[in-house]
Amino acid sequence: MKKTFTILAFSLLPAFAIAAVDHSGHGMQGHDMSSMPQTASAVGQPGDPANVSRTIEITMDDNMRFTPSNIQVEAGETVRFFIKNVGQVPHEMVIGSIEELKAHATEMLAMPGMEHEEPNMITLQPGKVGGLVWQFDQPGMVDFACLIPGHTEAGMVGKVEVI
Repeated sequence: MKKTFTILAFSLLPAFAIAAVDHSGHGMQGHDMSSMPQTASAVGQPGDPANVSRTIEITMDDNMRFTPSNIQVEAGETVRFFIKNVGQVPHEMVIGSIEELKAHATEMLAMPGMEHEEPNMITLQPGKVGGLVWQFDQPGMVDFACLIPGHTEAGMVGKVEVI
């Protein structure tokens, strides 16, 4: 049964993504994730894949940009982000408030080589694809960024407007 589910899940991804889905993180050592959302918060909560209302494709590149970098969703909506790293270096997408993202970026600068795998973040090696499912609970602005040292500072940030 599990094998059938896996095949069905992959049938929802574009054909080019099947061999390249990366769930491995970035191979860095562990660290404290207490500053990042683990459950429901002002930025939302991990979403149930069965309740996804739409998929939003995002690319990450070595110009330190997300495309698109501004997204609009409805309050209560559960979205699947289908993310591809088209660059030559690792990139990540982390969902959180700007305060949470800044605090976590500071941790990453202080402890290079961190490893993390949380529902609000994904790290992808060059050429890899992956996804996040997130439910946006309440109206407002939600931020996302690449917290690999130097990437946020170079402008690798984005916003989700929840209406």
